[in-house]
Parts: sequence; C-alpha cells; structure tokens
Amino acid sequence: MLVVAFMTAGQHLEDTMKKLVLAAALTAAASTASAGTIEEPVMEAPVVVEETTASSSAAGVWVPLVLLAIVAAVVAAD
Repeated sequence: MLVVAFMTAGQHLEDTMKKLVLAAALTAAASTASAGTIEEPVMEAPVVVEETTASSSAAGVWVPLVLLAIVAAVVAAD
C-alpha cells in the first residue's frame, strides 16, 4: 500500500517562512560578526559656529538716517 502525503498550502507557506527567517538571522549574525576593524576610529573636528550680533548691522542703518535728518534740518532752517 502506497501512502502519499500532500502538504497543504498553509504548511508549505509556514515552512517557507521558517526558512526565510532562519536565513535572515544567519545573515544578520554573519554581518555583525565581521563588521569591526582593528584600526582606531577617526574623530572629526567639531564644527564651530559663531553668532553675529545684530548691533553692527543696526548701526549701518542708523548712521545714514541720522545724517539725513541733520541735512534735512539744515535745509529746512534756510
């Protein structure tokens, strides 16, 4: 008597998923095991950002306005 066992679609999918998870786990383990090196890590220099003060740009606006007001006062006095 010959007995033939057929796998259902759910069992086939379950076996395929188990193999896929096992392959992913072995790949992750192999890549993390070979990721390190013996060389010293290279440290980059920190970036220095200098803030500019707003007073220097404001002085560039006020000086011509004051001079214009003085000239306007002199012209108006004549």
